[in-house]
Amino acid sequence: MRRGQRSLLLSSTPSLLLRSLVLLSLCPRGQAVQAENVTVLEGGTAQISCRLQNYDGSIVVIQNPRRQTLFFNGTRALKDERFQMILFTQRLVRITLTNVSVSDEGGYFCQLYTDDTHHQVATLSVVVPPEVPTVEVKTEAVEGGEVELTCVSPRSKPPATLRWVRDRREIAGVISQQENGKTVSVSNTIRIPVERKDNGAALSCEASHPALVGQKRVRHYSLDVHFAPTVKIIPPQGILREGDSLSLTCSVTGNPLPRDIQWSRVNDTLPERAEKTGNILHMSRLSQSHNGTYLCQAHNNYGRAADHYTLLVYDPGAVVETHSAVPYAVIGGILALLVFTVICVLIVTIWCSVRQKGSYLTHEASGLDEHGEVQEAFLNGNDASQGKKEYLL
Repeated sequence: MRRGQRSLLLSSTPSLLLRSLVLLSLCPRGQAVQAENVTVLEGGTAQISCRLQNYDGSIVVIQNPRRQTLFFNGTRALKDERFQMILFTQRLVRITLTNVSVSDEGGYFCQLYTDDTHHQVATLSVVVPPEVPTVEVKTEAVEGGEVELTCVSPRSKPPATLRWVRDRREIAGVISQQENGKTVSVSNTIRIPVERKDNGAALSCEASHPALVGQKRVRHYSLDVHFAPTVKIIPPQGILREGDSLSLTCSVTGNPLPRDIQWSRVNDTLPERAEKTGNILHMSRLSQSHNGTYLCQAHNNYGRAADHYTLLVYDPGAVVETHSAVPYAVIGGILALLVFTVICVLIVTIWCSVRQKGSYLTHEASGLDEHGEVQEAFLNGNDASQGKKEYLL
């Protein structure tokens, strides 16, 4: 009996399994909700979506990160006009948030109230791209010293990357970051030596950020190097005669550029008819009374400089020597040296000639003495007893 029942149960098992699968397929599956994370630029529009599965008309609630209800089954619950319900179907619920700020960042709750409450969180992330950075001058640029410059990006998320560039080459600097709530302030400080030639040199600070998609925000900066002035008087061209006019131009450089340019005459006052107009000194109807050395002087906070010009006015037809006669003095000196050299050579030549002639006369006289002795010995008939002497005639 037991064996028959066991065989009957085994024979009926396949049919029971088939009936169970059919019943499960006919029974609806449980409701569920899914949320999608969102990333948006600050100031942009975010779309927050809640996807529904097997929705049967149950209550759907959307809440902000502070758990304040925004919408209750499609009905606005919070008076914030930036939030708008744009879609409510059995499969998808979607709202938009305009003019997004970092304070809106966080998790938004999609809740489905059934026998069992279901909820999912859609995380809203706000990206803050950097603005064009600013440049702060920490120390003044003075010739021969150093200048300290700081490039600042006051607000970004995630932190921006800053770098200094000059002539397409990066200048290494000291980078620092400071958190300001949910954003970060970034700075890059450099110290570089400066000379007069660096005045006006172009530098740039570049800010890069993932939100800029390969582009950069750039701040251009020109070095402002302060230095003492230089002064140079530009002399006139041509010949000056009595009755002519003269204009002297004083060329001045410096940073800051001197505004007060002073003209004067050494050990005398300027002529009555002299006119000063900025960096130009004009004198008309020149005469002997205008002769003298004229000075142009200028100064700023970093030093002073001066240049002089000597004016000599001659009678009509005479060439005016307006500048130093150093070339003529050099030529005269060379000529004098040549004359002196020629005289010395002549003196040495004459001295050598006289000395050579005196030596010849001395040897000639000595030869005559010897010849006389020979003649005297021959005439006297000296014999061999007086000694044998040989004479060479």
